[in-house]
Amino acid sequence: MRIDIYDTTLRDGTQGEGFNLSLSDKLQIAKKLDELGVDYIEGGFPLSNPKDEAFFKDVRTMNLRAKVSAFGMTRRRGVRAEDDPGMRALLDAQTPAITIVGKTSPFQVEHVLNVTREENLAMIGESVALMVGHGREVIYDAEHFFDAYRVDRGYALATLKAAEDAGAVVLCLCDTNGGSLPEQIAEAVRDVRSQSKARIGIHTHNDAGLAIANAQAAIAAGASHAQGTINGVGERCGNMDLIPLIANLNLKLGHDVLRDNDLSRLTEVSRFVYEVANMNLVNGQPYVGSSAFAHKGGMHVHAVLKHPSTYEHVDPNKVGNARKVLVSELGGASNIAAKAGAKFDLLADKDMLRRVQQRVQELENAGYHFEAADASFELLVRREIGRYQKFFELDHYRVNVLKKRDAESYVEASVKLLVGQSLEHRVAEGNGPIDALYRALRQCLEPHHRTLADLHLIDYKVRVINSRDESAAAVRVVAEFRRDGPDGKTEHFGTIGVSGNVIDASWQAITDAVEYDLVRDAGL
Repeated sequence: MRIDIYDTTLRDGTQGEGFNLSLSDKLQIAKKLDELGVDYIEGGFPLSNPKDEAFFKDVRTMNLRAKVSAFGMTRRRGVRAEDDPGMRALLDAQTPAITIVGKTSPFQVEHVLNVTREENLAMIGESVALMVGHGREVIYDAEHFFDAYRVDRGYALATLKAAEDAGAVVLCLCDTNGGSLPEQIAEAVRDVRSQSKARIGIHTHNDAGLAIANAQAAIAAGASHAQGTINGVGERCGNMDLIPLIANLNLKLGHDVLRDNDLSRLTEVSRFVYEVANMNLVNGQPYVGSSAFAHKGGMHVHAVLKHPSTYEHVDPNKVGNARKVLVSELGGASNIAAKAGAKFDLLADKDMLRRVQQRVQELENAGYHFEAADASFELLVRREIGRYQKFFELDHYRVNVLKKRDAESYVEASVKLLVGQSLEHRVAEGNGPIDALYRALRQCLEPHHRTLADLHLIDYKVRVINSRDESAAAVRVVAEFRRDGPDGKTEHFGTIGVSGNVIDASWQAITDAVEYDLVRDAGL
């Protein structure tokens, strides 16, 4: 069955706490959603703010293949649809599709809108009819449908009939409070399907942790239009996450989804939305998280390398993700072999694999974690097997911080290195001790290694290891870097440092990154 995918990240998603988008952000995400192949992109509520109004004007120049939809409410009480400012704003948006949301609950009709049940039905019908009369495809969102259906089935169905009779092509049933159960969703959808000739849609929220299950229950009962957001962003506990829904529908149930039925962009789009919104990725997010196909236990790694299906429910490449083998104290020699065996020709050297494994266990006992520090792990392997090249040697570094009353702190770092036969000594100011130290290090090395200009620190995390020691506790620094290659491709990698001194832990992490970059540049 063909399932239409309706994305509301740009409207319903922006109601989520901490999820904020500029006009440029919205246009970038719309382009990415179109590349993914969704059927509808809901751009916002044109009457609510100037940014959404500008979005609908700018998006018209982008020639998207997806149908852009403007979102709005039914006409106001006591006002003709053609005279209502909200109705005019929807038409002025000039989108091929328009989504109208209306009240289904008699309680909300009488106590929120303060109108009679009959007036609410007229508001729904006249609003939909106006849009249809102007050549728009209308999707009717029945707010609080499932809660209202359980209280007053007859009136809930009457609101849908008012929209369908006026020309709505999709009747989207909304679990607005997110508290319904899959069996309740399925029962109501089957009933609506038996009463209507329009396409049935489903819009669920995740307040009970059932948004995806409820959407799939609706589709199994006959819905063919699904609304949600990328990464499940949205108000309260979020909207239904389109990422796993799309994957489940296609890979598990065989439904036709997305324009080209191509799921390989799912991971890219998920991470793009996180990045544009300046949000942290969810490592354990199904299908697209960085840990979704990560294997840590030695027995698991040994098995999955022989037969991926032993511990992977789908091929990660189908959703644009990749298998990741984690190196840790819990892993065995199989993890080391999978991570570095082929690269360093160690697959048959069991003694060396065990030696590396033992070193990893020793360091993890001291507070190191190599799961997110692949560059530091490679340098560790090189040291153990005798394939490590030292590019520079530290003589000393010094960091000075001066803070005066009512003034910004001043930070200066001095680094002295032996680089080949040259003694390099540089002093740099920075926005904090780590920035100053990194700048001085780079200034020492860049005259000898020009490619370091393509190395960028993009993330930096500090965590206390033994909190019982309070301010004297050791800390773990994990840093993420990006390396821009000459072919335009980028590589991301992580490094780690551990020390009772946060500056020294940071020095370990940044020098590992620099050494790893020089190893890559030297083609070792």
